[in-house]
Amino acid sequence: MNTLIPFICLALGAAINWKGLPAPVLRAFDMATNAALILLMAVIGLNIGTSPQVMDSLGTIGLNCLIISLSAIAGSVLLVRLAEATVMPLEKIRLQLAEENLCRTEESTRKEGSTTTEETLSLENIQHQESESHDSKNHFSPLIILMPACIAGGIIAGYFLFKDMDHNILDTLLTISLIFLYTGVGVSLGENKEVFQYIKRLGARVLFMPAAIFAGCIAGGFISGLLLHLPYSYSVISASGMGYYSLTGAFMTETLGIEAGTYGFIVNVSRDVFTVALLPLLSKISKGSPIASGAAGCMDTMLVPVTRTVGPELGMVALISGTVLTFVVPVWLPVVGAVL
Repeated sequence: MNTLIPFICLALGAAINWKGLPAPVLRAFDMATNAALILLMAVIGLNIGTSPQVMDSLGTIGLNCLIISLSAIAGSVLLVRLAEATVMPLEKIRLQLAEENLCRTEESTRKEGSTTTEETLSLENIQHQESESHDSKNHFSPLIILMPACIAGGIIAGYFLFKDMDHNILDTLLTISLIFLYTGVGVSLGENKEVFQYIKRLGARVLFMPAAIFAGCIAGGFISGLLLHLPYSYSVISASGMGYYSLTGAFMTETLGIEAGTYGFIVNVSRDVFTVALLPLLSKISKGSPIASGAAGCMDTMLVPVTRTVGPELGMVALISGTVLTFVVPVWLPVVGAVL
């Protein structure tokens, strides 16, 4: 997909909803986004199931690949959590902005001579609203089950029913679903304009997110290589793909052979699958953990699942982080390949 398409679709969606859309239209957008998300998960599964390289290797090197993938995710989550506790306090900044918006609302209400300021903006009411919002966000969503189920269903269907399926069709379906998803995220941004205040307040600190993810992937690759007694050229380079499975698999095949290429592909495909499956757990670890797991995939396939989990403010952080990492991978792979 063209690098500009995500930003064009996001801008279009935000422009559509900048002035506000009627509730029925917003519900229609939400339904279309959910349908596109389910299609995306199924296409990811089909891509795995129709790939002989991946399916034929699952029994021999699959376990190693899964351990490398989980190690890379764990390393990224750990370092992002550390960054959140020090230089990048994501939740603290969000709460500061909420408090500032509240103060502006109180001041505006006082200037209008309202006598109900204390009643409408009392601390008790605000806390009650925050509690209701928190409960709503933690309400069980069928998507938590549907997303991994669609991936699994796609794998089974691809392996048993669509082995000879034209991958151009899958690429087209993938692009169509992503366009719908990006536009849906843009509509959400238009409804939550404080997102842009959030990004402005983070400033250059937003770059600590991709830096922590990148360092965590390398650390995870080294540790898993040590534990599994694998060449570091296999474990570190595959972990360094950060979810960019097509490029990583192709690079490792070309430079190290077909077995290494299989590692590069499976490790990074698995990262997407694990991200979707672990989103409920990751969201409990920290605000940035789902973004850390999604890594470069937050520019495309993982953006909407992650945004649905962390909210629109961090959804924008996820997109920025995923874009930076997507550009880093093609530069980094030849460098680490030459070193290892």
